[in-house]
Parts: sequence; C-alpha cells; structure tokens
Amino acid sequence: MPLDPKQRRAARHAQPDSPAQRPAPRKAPITVERITDAALQVVATEGYDALTIRSVSNTLGTGPSSLYAHIVNKADIDDLLIGRLCSQLTLPEPDPARWREQIRDVCAQIRDQYLRYPGISRAALAMVPTNLDTLRVNEGVFAILLAGGIEPRRAAWAVDALFLYVAGYALETSMVQQRQKDRGDSWVLSQEELVRRFSALPEETFPQTRRYAAELTSGTGHERFDFALGLLIDNLTQP
Repeated sequence: MPLDPKQRRAARHAQPDSPAQRPAPRKAPITVERITDAALQVVATEGYDALTIRSVSNTLGTGPSSLYAHIVNKADIDDLLIGRLCSQLTLPEPDPARWREQIRDVCAQIRDQYLRYPGISRAALAMVPTNLDTLRVNEGVFAILLAGGIEPRRAAWAVDALFLYVAGYALETSMVQQRQKDRGDSWVLSQEELVRRFSALPEETFPQTRRYAAELTSGTGHERFDFALGLLIDNLTQP
C-alpha cells in the first residue's frame, strides 16, 4: 500500500544517515577480475610467498569457498597473474631487420612487469601456458624469431629458454631487493665488500678470483641481464 502524504513527508524529514534508514551496502560480486586484482595486491604488499587462497579471499572480504566458484586451485591464480601481466605487454609487428632488438624489448618488458611484484615470476615457472594473454605473448615472440630466419623448432625452444631466463633473473633480483630491506640481514654485500673479501682469499687456491675480483663483481642495473640475453639471442643464428 503506498504511503499517505503525511508518511511521505515524515520519511523526507528522517535523518538520511540513520542506520535504521540506510540500506545495507551490497557486496560487489566475486569475479575472476576481482580475484586477480586481489592476488596482485597481496603480492605487491606482502610478496609472492604470502599468496594463498585464504590471503586472496581475506583481501576480498569473503571466504575461500567463494573463490572456488571461479578458480580451481592456487595454480589457477598463478595462471591468472601471469596472464594479467602479459596483457600489459606491447608486441611489435615482426621485423626481419630488427628482430634482435624486438626480442630484447619484449623480454625487458616482461622483466619490468615481474619486478613490480616481488617474487611473482615464480608463478611463471613450470607453467604450461593456457591463458590467452600469455599465449598471445608466446605467439608474438615466436613470430619475431621466425621472422628473423630462425628454424621453427629452434625458435620454439628459444621462446622457452628466453622466458625461463627472464623469470629466473627477476626472481633472484626480487630476492636480493627483499633482503636488502632487512637491516638485520648481512647476506647482501656491497661490491666494495665483495672485492675486499675476494682479494683477501689465499692466492694459491684462488689466484683468478683474487686477480679479477673487480670484474667478477662488476655490473650495474640490468647490464648482466642484457649480456646474458645477448648470448642467447646471438647464438640462435649459429649452425
């Protein structure tokens, strides 16, 4: 039955913020996109080791059972995470004259995406890609290698080797950065300290390490990354 004019007027004069008058907020539905967002938030704030079904459900303000309507297990979340990162990559049109440069650029993009989220590259290891965004990147890199004249099987194996190296490099870099944040952890040494220690080693046992201590500890930024990537790429054209 509709309210009479007096009741409608009384309703207009009621305090709008009164708990009795304010309807309970509706919870946003759980979706694959929200699960992925929450998983990235966990990794960004706590690191990949903290990523579990429960930590993701807690971030969403729900129970683990709510997630299982959309995902199969933790490995499924890993697949979603890597797919999300791959969706952010820009793939060039394969150019036979620039294929080496294009491969380096895509690998650097993947590296930088991994380094945004501490340890997340572990999710890419031992994974058979099925996510369409991940497969898009595989297809793109494979196409670049084929355009460069690389034999198909060699190119296929190179895709795996390149992605494996990028994931391993990003994982180690994330681990070092994490340890550097712990002031009580003396594991991470400066280059100067490493040179000093190497130079103090017994010469009869470590003659080359003493002699080339500076070279063994050299490299800033991603110089070593670029060096190793160059070794992989340049050797693809060798017989």
